[in-house]
Amino acid sequence: MNRAEKGERYARLFRKAGVLLAKAELARAAQVLTEGEQLARSLGDHAMAHRFAKEIERIRTSSSQPPA
Repeated sequence: MNRAEKGERYARLFRKAGVLLAKAELARAAQVLTEGEQLARSLGDHAMAHRFAKEIERIRTSSSQPPA
């Protein structure tokens, strides 16, 4: 898989997660991002796997905080 194909797949996963977040489907968004993290790790792209992991953590911490 070339760099453009990888970037396209990552972008698609981030967009999908964004749509789910907009619909307040946090668990499903985290699942999509986890798929992205696993994909990145399987492709040896550790920097991108870290980006997916950071987004997953952000969802989990925001969902555990009570609404303001």
